[in-house]
Amino acid sequence: MSSVLQYAGLFLTGVLAGEELIVRYGLHPALSRLDEHAHLLARQALVRRLRVVVPIVMLLAAALTAAVLVVVTGPGLALRWAAALAMAAFLLLSFLGTVPINIQVDRWRADAPPPDWERVVRRWARIDVLRSAAAAAAFLCAILAQAR
Repeated sequence: MSSVLQYAGLFLTGVLAGEELIVRYGLHPALSRLDEHAHLLARQALVRRLRVVVPIVMLLAAALTAAVLVVVTGPGLALRWAAALAMAAFLLLSFLGTVPINIQVDRWRADAPPPDWERVVRRWARIDVLRSAAAAAAFLCAILAQAR
């Protein structure tokens, strides 16, 4: 049972880290090259699409990370704790940082954005750098724990 939890957690944590890195370093730099209207329409479309998929993956990955920490014994305990702490940081950065901004962005009118929209997008990006790093760290720690 513990092997199934570990491999399922490793898989979902990897999917999460991959998705986060692609969004951070693939999609968002591309958005910044668009004109204001197209940028906001694309950002809103991404928010609407990813708000369904990402929470499913992130919550399952977090639940499995916690389950592995509780169920699995033996070598790699410090790395399992590190993975859990990185996942907790990811969740906090998401729910207290990027999610509220995404909710705000979804309500904007692309043809009449608020005057501070660029500042809000830059704040989202700063938080997202930390968020994607936390997801990658959780995945790396889970890999290393599994290898032990």
